[in-house]
Amino acid sequence: MPKLTQSKPKVLISDALSDAAVQIFRDRGIEVDFQPGLGKDKEALAAIIGNYDGLAIRSATKVTGKLLAQATRLKVVGRAGIGVDNVDVPAATAKGVIVMNTPFGNSITTAEHAIALMFALARQIPAADASTQAGKWEKNRFMGVELTAKTLGVIGCGNIGAVVADRAIGLKLKVVAYDPFLTPERAVEIGVEKVELDELLARADIITLHVPLTDKTRNILSEENLAKTKRGVRIVNCARGGLVDEAALRAALDSGHVAGAALDVFVTEPATENPLFGHPNVICTPHLGASTAEAQENVALQVAEQMADYLLSGAITNAINFPSISAEEAPRLKPFVALCEKLGSFLGQLTEAPIKGIRITYEGAVAGMNTRALTSAAVTGVLRPILQEVNMVSAPVIARDRGIVIDEIKREGGASDYESVVRITVDAKDMPRDAAGTVFNDGKPRVIEIRGIGIDAPFAPLMLYVRNHDKPGFVGSFGSVLGDAGVNLATFALGREAEGGNAIAFVAVDAEVSPEVLKAIETIPQVKRVRLVRF
Repeated sequence: MPKLTQSKPKVLISDALSDAAVQIFRDRGIEVDFQPGLGKDKEALAAIIGNYDGLAIRSATKVTGKLLAQATRLKVVGRAGIGVDNVDVPAATAKGVIVMNTPFGNSITTAEHAIALMFALARQIPAADASTQAGKWEKNRFMGVELTAKTLGVIGCGNIGAVVADRAIGLKLKVVAYDPFLTPERAVEIGVEKVELDELLARADIITLHVPLTDKTRNILSEENLAKTKRGVRIVNCARGGLVDEAALRAALDSGHVAGAALDVFVTEPATENPLFGHPNVICTPHLGASTAEAQENVALQVAEQMADYLLSGAITNAINFPSISAEEAPRLKPFVALCEKLGSFLGQLTEAPIKGIRITYEGAVAGMNTRALTSAAVTGVLRPILQEVNMVSAPVIARDRGIVIDEIKREGGASDYESVVRITVDAKDMPRDAAGTVFNDGKPRVIEIRGIGIDAPFAPLMLYVRNHDKPGFVGSFGSVLGDAGVNLATFALGREAEGGNAIAFVAVDAEVSPEVLKAIETIPQVKRVRLVRF
């Protein structure tokens, strides 16, 4: 887990959050600075951001790479809402800042808005309202359609999409869903038919979008895909601007191929101009998906609870750039996080050749823990000797970008003589290097194996790792060299393959060991190699 502050955490709220959310921080013992208008003033925000451990925002605050560069203490950004478009997540990741959102707090509100827009489209409610209030009585002009028995195509059946599907089924619509991550079992559970995109486009009377905006989903309703839809289709988008090609949709509306469209989101927001504005069969709302009193309160309370949990206990919930860690898991994981990072650091310090892969094997009870966090710690340890700024948040991304393959293996059966064992193998271009460790009942991590040789050694800030031949005289000569140099031994652990064979020593020392002393150790006849390692 990223290292947490030891002093009283301090959080800045730079956008409007409810008083109840502010009170949550205070009740949990966190100092909070509530400045709801500060997010709009980039320079003022940058001038003070370095004083805070946490930043709570809505959509007005832009968390840019430039701002993060000034955020020397920042550990977490909490977004009250689902979208993190206003946060530079890669820059936050590189800096080791957790980015959280609240994906469930406005699910029902957004889903209800989508359903409301479906009704508005089906019965032309906005136009009929405007006409009637203008003194007209155009009853024959506003001939609508029923939703009952129509086919609703849901693109994206996650949190919000599943709620929309549930409500639509209650309204007696047939629901087909396209979502690559929707399992057949989940589709049956929520009562939808899982289909591919082309089939959804061909069958749906109404299409509603509920996916994030990514390179794969951008313009998912492109000119080409709009042409594949059933003539007379109606389209609803309460998710993200950019999922629909707005110019292509306007053309499809003009031709009559698309009967109507209702949009709550646009490519450019605030949307003061848009190709769809003014079309008689288009309904537009100003990004109101999450705009209910209940949703705004829910996401504010959730983000306050999540940030407080992380800053006080290390629990991570709904993070965009790091695996979740529950409040119950955090204390159990902490010593294993330390073990994984130290084992990885040890191997990383021994590795000078390019790294091709890192394999982490979890044996015994540890295999049942949240190993994603442990793997991040191990990769961080391996890479830190090469990349000083790497951290548990950025390490997996950096490894991927460098083509380093990360393998995670779990063996929940016995772990030799220990309840839990973590083994790390660094596959470098010259040769693989491996070590294993465990955590004893005292919560302190220990090395139990290096290069397949059993050993029992606690970690210390400065240690000497010696590869040697198991021959008489080594220990005495080694101790004499250090003694002559004035270096005191704190702990001394030995291991060997077999009598007279390859052996290792892992020794904690109380003071820095100079290059000259290291060279003197290497002149001992039994010594093959010695390295000073730091933890």
